[in-house]
Amino acid sequence: MNAHAQPNPGVEIFTGPNCGYCHRAKAVLAKRNLDYKEVDVSTAAGRSEMQRRLPLARSIPQIFIDGKHIGGCDDLEHLDASGGLRTSASL
Repeated sequence: MNAHAQPNPGVEIFTGPNCGYCHRAKAVLAKRNLDYKEVDVSTAAGRSEMQRRLPLARSIPQIFIDGKHIGGCDDLEHLDASGGLRTSASL
């Protein structure tokens, strides 16, 4: 979770340690001052949660906004560049 803000249940991100794409995605969220729930897939509980919600996903990060799966880092960056991140995250 972003250390500077309260969690926003509308933004969830499945991540792992030492993942450059995960760091990039979290930087986009931080730039927009969006809080998020982070689920670490290096733990058994995190892996299980990601497999339950996205059984075919094999890469991280995987990002949900308001319960809708938007994809990974590139998808988040495209959403942000198009202006959709501000409206999607209920700002």
